[in-house]
This record gives sequence, C-alpha cells and structure tokens, in this order.
Amino acid sequence: MAVFALPMGAVNAETPDMVSLPSFAIDKTEVTIGAFKKFSDETGFVTDAERSGGGLVFEAGWKKKLGWTWRSPYGLPARDDEPAVHITFDEASAYCRWAGKRLPTESEWVSAAYTEQRLSPPAPFERGKTYPFPTGNSPTGANCLNACGNHPAVPVAHLLDHGAGHTPTATTTAGVNGLYDMGANVWEWVDIEDTENKGTRGGSWWYGARQMQADYVARKPRDMAVVYIGFRCVR
Repeated sequence: MAVFALPMGAVNAETPDMVSLPSFAIDKTEVTIGAFKKFSDETGFVTDAERSGGGLVFEAGWKKKLGWTWRSPYGLPARDDEPAVHITFDEASAYCRWAGKRLPTESEWVSAAYTEQRLSPPAPFERGKTYPFPTGNSPTGANCLNACGNHPAVPVAHLLDHGAGHTPTATTTAGVNGLYDMGANVWEWVDIEDTENKGTRGGSWWYGARQMQADYVARKPRDMAVVYIGFRCVR
C-alpha cells in the first residue's frame, strides 16, 4: 500500500493539544478518559458498551467483559490520562463533533503518522522524510508487544494473559510530527469509504511492531467497542 503524503507547506504553531500540519491539525495524543468524561457529563452521552454491560476482548473469539467500558477499561478504576477505549466508530465521531473536530480520514492519519512535516523537527527527525514507523526508523519507544521497549502500563497481563495493557497518554516517546502513540498503545479509528466497516490504524499494546507500519491495513465493524481501540480527532 502506498504511503499518502500531504503537500509540504508551512506548518503552523502548535496548540497545547494539537499539532498543525499543512492541511489539517491533529490531536497530539489519543483522546483520554478525562476528555471523554467531560463530553459524557455535558451531553449525557451513554455508549453501547455501557448500555450492554461491557466491551469486547478477543479470547478464542470475541467475548464481552462485564463492566469493561471507557470508564473502567479493564473493569478496574482508571486514570483520567489513559486513552478512552471500548468506543465505537460512531461514538468516537460524536465526541469529535462535540469538540469541534472530526475523525481523520485514513490518508490524513497515514500522512501525519509517517511523514515528518514540521518546519524544524528535532533530531533525529528530518523534514519531508517518510518513516517506516510512527516512532521513526524503528519501533523503539512505542508501547507494543515484546519488540518496542518497556513503558509503565496498566497492569492487565494477569487479566488478559497477553501484553501489558495500554499506557497513559504522552508517557511514551514522541514520534513523527511530535505525536504520541500513533504507533501501538491502542488502535485508532479512521474514516474510510465503507458504510459497514471502518479503519483502525497504528497497532496496539496487544500486537508487535508489524501492525505499526503504514502498509498494515486493518478493518473493524463500525459498531465494535473493543479494549484496544481508541481514537484521536482532527480539525
């Protein structure tokens, strides 16, 4: 699959929570539990996982985990700076609209994740270069399974017997365009031209480095709420 790169132009100054690229601005981190909580409190929004009792985990097939929602991703008390998961594509879209933003298209997400577009990026990043991983030339620094180094994560290995769980946002190494966790931590919803299925990008703590690469394409039904799928918004 080709890497989509947007035209290289002047990059505007960053806002505290977003990085501005030539054609759009993108959230610096995945949307957090604290941010989604503000949305829920102000609008009364209730997710499908909350209404049905819990979100999904893959355990020899998809299994609902009672009490596992964006408020308690693993059925345990959670920090406000953890990524919001167990959220469907349409629920993520609703949050982004409330925030005055929208979900990224797949080409926007890929451009931001792999092609350095800052005017003066810090070393080792080079303006205009497209990297194999959102972390740069290697997956080092990402919260993925086995190959990506160790980061303080929510201790859920004893619950899932697979990986160490997601890490709070902005606690891994900043990658291409100064963005956090575009590779691994949690998959992120992206918009594609399919009415039933939507894209997920970047891999997650559940998977190794391969899923972090630009040519790795994944799709999920838009109504799935899963323990390792989150999102970020663009404007």
